[in-house]
Amino acid sequence: MNKVSAGTWTTESSDAELIAAVRGGDSTAFGTLFERHEGAASRVASKYSLVPSDVDDIVSESFIRVLKVLQEGGGPDLSFRAYLFTVVRRTGLEFIRRDKQVRPNEDMTIHEEAVGYSASSDEESLMEFENSVVAFAFRSLPERWQAILWYTEIEKRTPAEVAPLLGLSANGAAALAYRARSALRVAYLQHHLATTEDTACLSIFDSLSGYVRGELGKRECSRVRAHLAACKRCASLIDELEDVNRALCA
Repeated sequence: MNKVSAGTWTTESSDAELIAAVRGGDSTAFGTLFERHEGAASRVASKYSLVPSDVDDIVSESFIRVLKVLQEGGGPDLSFRAYLFTVVRRTGLEFIRRDKQVRPNEDMTIHEEAVGYSASSDEESLMEFENSVVAFAFRSLPERWQAILWYTEIEKRTPAEVAPLLGLSANGAAALAYRARSALRVAYLQHHLATTEDTACLSIFDSLSGYVRGELGKRECSRVRAHLAACKRCASLIDELEDVNRALCA
């Protein structure tokens, strides 16, 4: 561990190390987590109140709740910030209901759903549906993949910036981000095709992600194109997957 001495943690200590230490009774580790994530939590909390003192209260209450969960052995093992933002969002909504202040001045669902989607249609219901599909796929991934996607795709941080938080090298973080993006595409496809019984659709399932990314050989690419020409369902799915692909900057 990147621990200097008992109860002393460095900026290089990963969130996972700090979380484990908190569960082990080290309160200074939680102090490091607070210093690392308090600023971001305040930005989220500010969407739920125009009163600075209330923002501070929302953040303080949220950290207290997270600390309690960790001390009881619950909560995240790795993706601390994503978990914290969810708690901040819920706490902020409680403050609004309690004080009848103002409504959130931004749609905060992205902070909880973690992976956004820019719909090609202006139809609100379609955009909401796609957001839910991507969020469902995201939550089906292992926590380590969720964490790297959160930092690199939502917060737009580089692998080098994220690496210390996850206890990885810069190259390791970049490789993890690549695998996580690929896994998200597969999970997205699985969700869409979960109800199909068409053997023709199922037979090209494993090739669709590679097709979108231009990684298939000539023969396999021709096979997928032939299927898409005859199957409106899969052709529509490819259009959606291409939108997801662009959103992930792959």
